[in-house]
Amino acid sequence: MAIPFSILDLAPIVEGGTAVGALQNTLDFARHAERYGYHRYWLAEHHNMPGIASAATAILIAHVAGGTRSIRVGSGGIMLPNHAPLIVAEQFGTLETLYPGRIDLGLGRAPGTDMLTSRALRRDLETNAASFADDVLELRRFFEDREPGQAVRAIPGTGLQLPLFILGSSLFGASVAAMLGLPFAFASHFAPDALADAMDVYRTRFMASRQLERPYTIVAANVVVADTDAQARRLFTSLQQMSLHIRRGNPVALPPPVDDLKSLAGAAELEALNHTFRHSFVGAQETVASGLQSFLKMARADELIVSSPIFDHSARLYSLALTARIRDSGSLRAYSRA
Repeated sequence: MAIPFSILDLAPIVEGGTAVGALQNTLDFARHAERYGYHRYWLAEHHNMPGIASAATAILIAHVAGGTRSIRVGSGGIMLPNHAPLIVAEQFGTLETLYPGRIDLGLGRAPGTDMLTSRALRRDLETNAASFADDVLELRRFFEDREPGQAVRAIPGTGLQLPLFILGSSLFGASVAAMLGLPFAFASHFAPDALADAMDVYRTRFMASRQLERPYTIVAANVVVADTDAQARRLFTSLQQMSLHIRRGNPVALPPPVDDLKSLAGAAELEALNHTFRHSFVGAQETVASGLQSFLKMARADELIVSSPIFDHSARLYSLALTARIRDSGSLRAYSRA
């Protein structure tokens, strides 16, 4: 069985560019993703990041859903501790009402920013496993049918049965998703270490729910495809540079690619980058297809979600098209049912 490919987009603001250009590119990218048969298009909540234009995630989801016709659009994810569950329910209830049957609500526990910005968001910095799970349950109830005597409702929202997903990069997210019987998406594109253990925990502890009868897993990977391995590796240096600046405490807009990353980073920094992006597949079609085949077999995932922050928009669109060709080649399949 062929595995669905989806898109994770942070609406990258490139060096020398603007948020206006980033949002225009996001809609254009989503339209191409729909044309190439990608399954869903998720946007991520991040704050106070010069290179990311998706902070107002629900608004951007409306922008993308309104500019496309059939592709599922959602959050990858909404960082629930930043928001009251009722507000999220009202926002996504409105989205589902405007674009019925097309909206996903992915939820995470991380702040999506630094500690100072977290305080500016009025976020409870002491959130724990129990409070996050309780918030997800509260949010889910707002999408269920109205109960007798229920005083507070999400309008729109009540009765819409909007699909929820749990996002995570550790065993914590896997445990919550399993306990609540929700699909689980793992952020392996930047946090590779706990992937195998988290998938085992999720599958072992999974309890069926009204939404989901059996486990459903999504794994994330950075994918950059070009005509040659060398061209793709050069394009990938933009994301590597961006990550390097974040590690140094100086986040920047997405930089243009460079010929030699070694001139910008020390050996320890390069080693850390290579580890962080271990589940990144960069090269010509044959190179990426081989890497993805091994990755998907190891993860036994039901779905792959692809992140491709590339400086040049035309090169990003070309990578999107080549990635779709890899998917359609017949060499990749879902191993979760094997």
